[in-house]
Amino acid sequence: MDYHGFFSRALKGLRKEGRYRVFADLKRHAGTFPYASFYDSNGTARDVVVWCSNDYLGMGQNPMVCSAMTEAIQDVGAGSGGTRNIAGTTHYHVLLERELADLHGKAAALLFTSGYISNEATLGTLGAMLPGCVLLSDELNHASMIAGVRHSKSPKKIFKHNDPHDLELHLRDLDPDLPKIVAFESVYSMDGDIAPIAELCEVSKRYGALTYLDEVHAVGMYGPRGGGVAEREGLMDQLDIIEGTLAKAFGVMGGYIASTTDICDTVRSFASGFIFTTSLPPAVAAGALASVSYLKESQVERERQMERASTLKHRLREVGIPFIENSSHIVPVMIGDPVLCKQASDQLLELHGVYVQPINYPTVPRGTERLRLTPSPLHNDVMMDQLIVALQDVYKRLQIETAVAA
Repeated sequence: MDYHGFFSRALKGLRKEGRYRVFADLKRHAGTFPYASFYDSNGTARDVVVWCSNDYLGMGQNPMVCSAMTEAIQDVGAGSGGTRNIAGTTHYHVLLERELADLHGKAAALLFTSGYISNEATLGTLGAMLPGCVLLSDELNHASMIAGVRHSKSPKKIFKHNDPHDLELHLRDLDPDLPKIVAFESVYSMDGDIAPIAELCEVSKRYGALTYLDEVHAVGMYGPRGGGVAEREGLMDQLDIIEGTLAKAFGVMGGYIASTTDICDTVRSFASGFIFTTSLPPAVAAGALASVSYLKESQVERERQMERASTLKHRLREVGIPFIENSSHIVPVMIGDPVLCKQASDQLLELHGVYVQPINYPTVPRGTERLRLTPSPLHNDVMMDQLIVALQDVYKRLQIETAVAA
């Protein structure tokens, strides 16, 4: 086997398709986000404006969050000391789980090292444990949810995106006595559309299924306390398991589930993705605790962010830059070609100091390549003016059709 040749050809294939991913060397500026330093291949730095961060509310720069993390390091040191069951459960982890359970109106919560792991471990464990369980998954669910379904080795059904009727057709064909889990997201991160949670829950409950909602792109962003779309719509009690992240609107790192005491304890006791991994550093848990607690009370960041997203969409409509219309905070600007998408990203960075990564297959379907913009409360009008001018210039340079279907 020519191992070197095999891997070399695989990478060449990505480059040929225009899908080879290049990481930008960035250094964020504490206190001045969304500004960052971009380092080129020669190590020369220059300022850019970041337009694609999932730190949706800028909480990763919030002085209170940073202070909480600094104080925790001074108090207990850097690392957690091990897995949760050996030496890695600290008082910060316990307090954060209590705060997250309260956020979602659940009896308990369980922390993971990332949102990916929380989805994979929970769906994989519950699907494997429940005898004869069938997992029903929205066709556009995140890769981590797909991995959990596969890991469970349970039968699966894929229902059409955000389609309660198609979900019912699948449920109707199943033995009513079989355990079932219906898994879907609230805000889908690439198109920015929002699930019909009430309808999906109603159908699921009618056929005796557990409901599993991924709120990673919604926690902190929606609801009177930042509990997500389910909180905003008064539906948290209809969800058996709510999964979220601390790495987006809360600005830190980690994932979690909130559910009944028994479900959280079952995952804690049986999920290898939880049992055999080192826990979050206590400083990270402390920062997340401060962020979640703060956003339960403050509406300023959410209101400003939604205004910024609405304003950006309006500005894009004015100049004819195509984007996917939605009611969320995500603004997908459409290109429709992987090579042009990468070129557009490069030119925005090189010519205009605008940093936004290209989104290509397999993250999105071929032919729907895009620039995913995420305006934050900290993007001001001057930055937005510069972005619009930059997009117009790059679209013209690359002769990108402004009539691309959005």
